Amino acid sequence: MSRNTLEICLKCHGIIADNDRRIECDNGFCARSCHRKCTELSEDQLKVLETVPNLRWKCDTCLNGVQTGAQMSKWLEKSLREHEKRLEILEEGLVKRSKHEDPAQTPPICPFLPNTVGRKAVTVTVVFVTLTFLLGIVLATTTNLFGKTLNQSKIRDDDDYRPNIPINSTIDLDNIGGGLILRFVERQQWLAQPPQKEIPDLELPVGLVIALPTNSENCNTQAICVLRVRLLQSYDIESSQKCDISYNFLIGGDGNVYVGRGWDKMGAHMNNIPYDSRSLSFAYIGSFKTIQPSAKQLSVTRLLLERGVKLGKIAPNYRFTASSKLMPSVTDFKADALYNSFANWTHWS
Repeated sequence: MSRNTLEICLKCHGIIADNDRRIECDNGFCARSCHRKCTELSEDQLKVLETVPNLRWKCDTCLNGVQTGAQMSKWLEKSLREHEKRLEILEEGLVKRSKHEDPAQTPPICPFLPNTVGRKAVTVTVVFVTLTFLLGIVLATTTNLFGKTLNQSKIRDDDDYRPNIPINSTIDLDNIGGGLILRFVERQQWLAQPPQKEIPDLELPVGLVIALPTNSENCNTQAICVLRVRLLQSYDIESSQKCDISYNFLIGGDGNVYVGRGWDKMGAHMNNIPYDSRSLSFAYIGSFKTIQPSAKQLSVTRLLLERGVKLGKIAPNYRFTASSKLMPSVTDFKADALYNSFANWTHWS
């Protein structure tokens, strides 16, 4: 039938003037037309007819007298399912063809993982183990060299303050501060808090060195002495409201000298400015009312006094005295066993 002739709607028998509003029966022997609105199909169903290939509309006459839109919808749904099945068969065929054309793949490195994942995992593991091994070698070598250099430089620095030791004798470097040489444990090594405010300077050299006890528990190793010194500083700052640990130096039972305020700053050991401003304090870690100081503490005291004189911090004619002699009424300064150990020393007063 020519498209230029007038077409009559099969349903409403009205003239179909616009081709966009018409729909034609797919039966070649029928070729009847109808308004799209007269088909009783929804807009979604009409769009499906336009977009899905091989899916066409048939008029009621060709559908053996089917009159209702519900039956037409069922027919469309059936046709759509058949089309979907054809697409699934086509996709399965394409997948089988692609597998057949793929070249033979090499067996995976790890049978429990995909080939690419297994290869990456093994590569990353090998690289990590190699780098870890090399890093361990570098750290071990560096630590060994640094330790040797540090020990040698420390021994060189303290050569002038080593007592007379027989040439054939050996020194246990693990206990290098055991009174044989002068070894300082600096503030950063015992994790000191910074001073709470600026501390006045001492007028050097001082002519008075004061010995006194800390009245804490004794210590025989550096680890325990560090703990004692930290506790003493915390007590002085938080309980006694001082700006820092009270003492210039603390001498532990391990034979080490723990730096408090040092050579140049005024201490707060006597709580008496006239004494504090013109003296250095040597505090002995422990309580010495009946217990004598260790031989290491006595030995390192001599070395510390000699170092102070050589550096110009202590006057050559200094006086070494007990805190209890200067302030007899202060019971915390009582430490007869400590003071009696210095009775025969030249500068002891």
